[in-house]
Amino acid sequence: MVAWNEFAADAPRIAEVFVRRHTAAGNLCLLATLRSDGSPRISPMEPRILEDHLVIVGMPGTTKFLDLGRDPRFCLHTATVDPYVSEGDAKLFGEASNLRDDDLHQRFATDLFEHTGMDLRGQAFDPFYVADLTGASSVAIEEDQLAITIWTPGEGERVVRKA
Repeated sequence: MVAWNEFAADAPRIAEVFVRRHTAAGNLCLLATLRSDGSPRISPMEPRILEDHLVIVGMPGTTKFLDLGRDPRFCLHTATVDPYVSEGDAKLFGEASNLRDDDLHQRFATDLFEHTGMDLRGQAFDPFYVADLTGASSVAIEEDQLAITIWTPGEGERVVRKA
């Protein structure tokens, strides 16, 4: 599995679309997890990129985090508002792992406060999920064609074009 910094280096097209769309949507994405009965759940999520990590944290005890604690697989999708995807769209697939690193948690809280004003400094984070990426894709309109970029670890990006 791959951390954010490795992913961004190996899949720059998809990483650029993800960051651009994520930022344009006010950091909002949709997180798909698996419920205890195996059915899918989609929840709003505001992931953050910090240092080498794509961080998936939020209010503790929510069902989406209970889902990840039971089954770490997820899909993270940029919030789509344009059916023509003129600004692009991206999906990241992976597994969430609970990273226990109090120093990183506090750097995260400081960064969150500096960028949003939300003050969680000094609080404990458990869980503190970070993404281990196993795949990704993006779509963009390029020269009147749909460009679908697909990434698999160890294989880099490949682009499929459709008229």
